[in-house]
Formats: sequence, structure tokens, C-alpha cells
Amino acid sequence: MFTRIVTSALFAGAAAGLIAALLQLYFVQPVLLHAELYETGALVHFGGDAVSAHQDVGGIDPLRDGLSILFTMLVYTGYALILIAAMAFAENRGHVVTARNGIIWGIAGFVIVHFAPGFTLAPEVPGVAAADVYERQIWWFATVATAALAVWLIAFGRNWLAWGAAVILLLAPHVIGAPEPDQFSGPVPTELGALFAARAFGIGAVAWVLTGLFAGHFWRREADREA
Repeated sequence: MFTRIVTSALFAGAAAGLIAALLQLYFVQPVLLHAELYETGALVHFGGDAVSAHQDVGGIDPLRDGLSILFTMLVYTGYALILIAAMAFAENRGHVVTARNGIIWGIAGFVIVHFAPGFTLAPEVPGVAAADVYERQIWWFATVATAALAVWLIAFGRNWLAWGAAVILLLAPHVIGAPEPDQFSGPVPTELGALFAARAFGIGAVAWVLTGLFAGHFWRREADREA
């Protein structure tokens, strides 16, 4: 069982991570590099002359971009390991895991890891005002944990008590609220921040759907090989 989980996670995470990394390099990295021009003061979008929205942010950097691909593949391998461990647990309870319903598992992963915390603590470009990083990390982990438990209760709960508890768990972190900065003072245009958040969510959704799809596929394939 352990070998099957690890093998499936390695293949699924590496494949999904590679695709996610390539999408990030094309769609997200230029936005980040553009925002860094404002963060460092190379560009100023208020109080001076108008600044073009189209900037040369450089081309491919083999070392930087190669490391980005490597780390993204490692991150999604970790996600796949958690996802497939949950699949294995569910399968022991009678749930059948396939590539097709793996997509639903992937959507659940996106909701837990990206959408639930991002609903209140939105993805941030460099240079924006933000609260203390440790406080944000604590809130982020707590929100992911409660969202994971809530999604599990929604999927496998068998009565209204479980589903009601899930709703409370989903809402609680947002009712309490995420750590916020004392004042807004970021130098980055809001247009860049909005574009970054939209693309981060979009690529996160695609990456998680692929992670679920690949996880279900490799999990099923390893089972067939052992049979």
C-alpha cells in the first residue's frame, strides 16, 4: 500500500507540477516581475509622469526558471502524496477511485488549499501592504485544516449534523477574519494585483484538477498492476 501511494504520488505530482510550472512561467511570472519594478522603485505609477502598462520584464533565466519548475514539481508531489493518501483511506471505506472521479478530488483540493484561504487572504504581488507573515501563516494553515475537514464531512458525512458542522467550519475563519495590515501603502497598481490574483486562482484550479486526474489514473494503474 505504501509503495503504491508513493509511486502514484511521484508520477501524478511530477506531471501536474511540470504543467503548473510552465503555466506559471508564462502567465504569472511576468506579472510578478512587473510588480517588482514598482516594489523596487524602478517604476512609480502615481505622483509623476504616466507609466506604460507594457514593460520589458526580461526573458528566460535558465537557473531561476529551472529552479521554479523543480520546486513546483516538488510542491505538487507533496500535494499528490496527501491527496492519494486520502484516496487510499476512502477506498478502504468502500469508495472507488478512478481518473474521472479523481477530477472531483482535485477540485476539492483546489477549494481547500487555494480558494478557501484566498477568499479572505487573497494572493499578493510583491510590494503590497500585508500583515505580519507569521500571523498570516497561522491563519492560512488553520483555514486549510478546517476546509479540509469540512470538505471531508460534505463528501462522506451521512447526516445533516455533519453537513451543518462543515458549513460552520468553512465560514468560521472568514467570520473571524484574516490578519490585515494597519494601512494600505503598497506601490503596485491595483490592476497588477488583480491580474495576479486571477491568474494564481486560475492556474491553481487547473493544476489541482490535473493533480486529481493523474492521481486517480496512477492509483488505478498501480492497483491493476498489483492485481
